[in-house]
Amino acid sequence: MRAYSLRKAISVSSATALLATSLFAAAQSSNADRPIRLVVPLAAGSTVDAVARAVAPAFGRATDHPIVVENVVGAGGIPGTAQIVKAPKDGLTLGMVSSNHVINPGIYKSIPYDSMKDITPIAVLATVPVVLVVNNALPVKSVKELLAYAKANPGKLNYGSAGNGSVLHLAGELMVSETGIDMKHVPYRGTGPLVTDLIGGQVQLAFVSISQVAPQIKAGALRALAVSTPARSAALPDVPTMMESGVPKYSFDAWIALIGPAGLPKPVVDSYAAAMQEALVSPEARNVIAGQGLTVLNTGPGLAPAFFESELAKHQKLVKQSGATLD
Repeated sequence: MRAYSLRKAISVSSATALLATSLFAAAQSSNADRPIRLVVPLAAGSTVDAVARAVAPAFGRATDHPIVVENVVGAGGIPGTAQIVKAPKDGLTLGMVSSNHVINPGIYKSIPYDSMKDITPIAVLATVPVVLVVNNALPVKSVKELLAYAKANPGKLNYGSAGNGSVLHLAGELMVSETGIDMKHVPYRGTGPLVTDLIGGQVQLAFVSISQVAPQIKAGALRALAVSTPARSAALPDVPTMMESGVPKYSFDAWIALIGPAGLPKPVVDSYAAAMQEALVSPEARNVIAGQGLTVLNTGPGLAPAFFESELAKHQKLVKQSGATLD
């Protein structure tokens, strides 16, 4: 009896999935000439925006849909993400999100969606390495010397970030957690003011995206001590990793991912993931990815949900530890 019930349940489930996919395919056929709206919940000119616009032409060719990139800014990406998760499940609204997606549930008291249940993870496209840089007046030339200086001068070092609860804030918080040093956090409204004050000496150190400080490092205006990722960055091959520098458990980077609203049928998700895989190796995308110092990851729908879950747990722990809030 139980075996019959199980077979019946499987049959019903399969039929339901087949019906959903068939209905979606019919909707896609009727929407063949309509564009795919690719929502970027961050400002134009950001790394995520640059990647979205770079992959859009090849992604459009692979999906046979024109791609319209739309920036919906504000509140750490929450308004833009809300538009993604509340969009019709017709495959014509997708989103390009970053690590902020898994940080926001910890720093805001409430957000109008569930960061896991209300999305369909399609692919994790690339990681964004960050680099630990210090003001030239600080008498340290390595992470080991920095840690020794910080322990000899507790509470005297200020580390900056692009904002309270930002990726760069949490990168610094992870270093504090792993090394036990005492530093003061100074939040800025964006990376531009942070880099200006870092060069000027108002703050002594910061973790910053490589693409945003590579010119200053090469010009000698800032000193790079270590990159945040387990492997060295091709953009800064002579700069060691935090692990190589004596912080063996330190591994941190931002990332960029393609998502849709919850409930997209698996064949559609798989086809979009394959299309994005093509787009990432297009000449347009390769040039931008190299220029931004990114590392292509391209984790597809089979692994993307687990990646999101792991990153959510990791970032929520750091947010709680930092005490950061934005409400």
